[in-house]
Amino acid sequence: MTSFVNAPQLTEHAGVTRFESALVSANQLRRDVSGSRSLATLLLSAMASAVMVAAYEVMDTVAEGHLLVIWTGLWVAAFAALALSAGTARRLATRARLALDAWSLSIARSRADERLWAIAKTDGRVMAELQVAMQRDDSLMSGRSAPRGKKLRMGAHDRAEP
Repeated sequence: MTSFVNAPQLTEHAGVTRFESALVSANQLRRDVSGSRSLATLLLSAMASAVMVAAYEVMDTVAEGHLLVIWTGLWVAAFAALALSAGTARRLATRARLALDAWSLSIARSRADERLWAIAKTDGRVMAELQVAMQRDDSLMSGRSAPRGKKLRMGAHDRAEP
C-alpha cells in the first residue's frame, strides 16, 4: 500500500522576498529624492552654509571668548537664511528642472529626426511621404490649400526596390 505525505512548503524564498522589498524601497527613495524638491533642498543647504561661513567669520573677529554666543548667532543666521530663501530656491529649482526637461526633449526630437532622415535616404516610400508632408506644410504656411494627390517626382536613385 502506498501513502502520500504532503508537507507544506513555501512557494517563495524568504531571501528573495527581502531582496524584492529592498528594491521597491530603493526605487521609492530614488523617486522621492529626484525632482525639484531635492534640488531646492540642495540649493537651500548651499545658501545656508554660505551664510554660516560669513556669519562665523564676522563673529570670530568680534569676540574670541564667547563661543556659545557665536554658535547661537551662527544658527540663528542659518535658519534666517533658510526661511528667507526657501521660495526663491524652490522657484529656481523648478526653472532649472523645466529648462533641463526642454533641453532633453529638443535633443530627443533632433535624434528622432536624424533617424527618420537616415531611413528616408534608404526607403523611397518614406522619402515620398516626407516630401508630401513638407509640401503640405509649405502650402499651409503660404496660405494656399495643399494640392491633393500630387506627389513630388523622385529620381531612380531615391526609389527603394520592393
